[in-house]
Amino acid sequence: MRKLSLAMLALVGLTAQAHAYRITHDPGGRIGAYVDRYQRINYSGERVEIDGACLSACTLVLGIVPRDRICVTKRAVLGFHEAWAPKPVGYAYGSLVTRPMYSEEGTRELWKIYPSSIKHLITMRGGLTHKMFFVRGKELAAMYPLCSATR
Repeated sequence: MRKLSLAMLALVGLTAQAHAYRITHDPGGRIGAYVDRYQRINYSGERVEIDGACLSACTLVLGIVPRDRICVTKRAVLGFHEAWAPKPVGYAYGSLVTRPMYSEEGTRELWKIYPSSIKHLITMRGGLTHKMFFVRGKELAAMYPLCSATR
């Protein structure tokens, strides 16, 4: 009975490790929602495959999920910029019109979460600004391992 239990536990462990959270096109969003999502993924032990655009708050995965559980494909692209929130500026044709209001507090939160390698990259690129910059290809592959099986 004990051998069967140990075998079952081993099988469950292999199944959990085999599953991966896959990012194919994520434009980002609210920082808190991404922190919550990636903390759940981190606690679950899942791997993360970045197989497309991971922009803005999506990049927080790099600071929350351990580096050894993240891989990238040849299609992976990371996009970084300073944090912002929509600021209402009025109404047009019955709809609320907003524009970005840059957030020092949100940007500080991003900075606290990013690992030192990403902070170094951002610093070398001139810091987080209104304009998004991208990391892809050989530069990205030098930072994170390629996923073993690209879909």
